[in-house]
Amino acid sequence: MRNTGIKTILLILLMICVAAGAFAQASGREVGEANAAQVGVDTAQQELVEISISKFEDAGMWKSQMPRDAGISSIRKIEGGPLDKEPIAQEEELGIVEADNYVLGAKVGFYKRSITSFAVFPSNPMPVEGICKTVSVWVIGRNTNHMLKLLIKDHFGTQAEITMGPLNFTGWKKMSVAIPTHITQRDYHYNNRMGIEILGFRVDIDPEEAYGNYYIYFDDLRATTDLFSENNRDEDDIADVW
Repeated sequence: MRNTGIKTILLILLMICVAAGAFAQASGREVGEANAAQVGVDTAQQELVEISISKFEDAGMWKSQMPRDAGISSIRKIEGGPLDKEPIAQEEELGIVEADNYVLGAKVGFYKRSITSFAVFPSNPMPVEGICKTVSVWVIGRNTNHMLKLLIKDHFGTQAEITMGPLNFTGWKKMSVAIPTHITQRDYHYNNRMGIEILGFRVDIDPEEAYGNYYIYFDDLRATTDLFSENNRDEDDIADVW
C-alpha cells in the first residue's frame, strides 16, 4: 500500500511538471512577436506588407500629457536609435530612403506616489491603410514595472487600448502586439473604409516606482497590414464623400 501511495504521488508530480512545461511554452509564444499571417484571417488571400508609420524624427509632431496633480511631462528628440533595427525590405527594393537619426524621448517628473498614467500622442491620428494585423515600436523602458499600452480608433469612432507589455527590460526592445479581431477594421458596404488610426501610447505607472524623474524613448513605429482589398478595389468605384 505504501509503494502504491508513493507511485501515485510521483505520477501527480510528473503530470504537474508536464503541465508547467506546456504552459511555459505557450507563454513564450504569447510574449514573442505576433504572427501577422495568422491574425484575423478573414479573406481568401492576403497581401501582407510591413509599413513605416513614424520614425519619430520630429518631436514637434508629438505631445505628452498627464494629470496635473500627479506630475509634469515633456518630450524632445534625442539623437540615436536601436542598433538591431532592420530596414523594411520593400523600402530598400524601391530605393526609399528617409531620415532616421533621432528618437522621441519623454520625461516625467512625479509630484507624489500615486496610481496614474501619462500619454504620448501625435498631433493628428495616424491612419494605417488596409487591415492592420500587428503594430510594433522600439522602446527603452528603463527596467520598470510600468505598463505600455497602444491607443487606437476604428472607422466608427470607437477607441480602444491594447496592452503591449511591461517596461521591465534594459536598453532597446522591439515591442509588438496583434490587433484583436474584435476591433472593427472593415465596413463591408464600403471598400474605402477599412483599417485603424493610431492615437498614441499610454504608460500606466506602477505607484511603487512613481518618484523622481522617469525617462522613456520611442523609435520606429511600424505596422504589418493586409493590402489585398486595397490593391483589388475597382478603379471605377465612386467614393461616398459628398
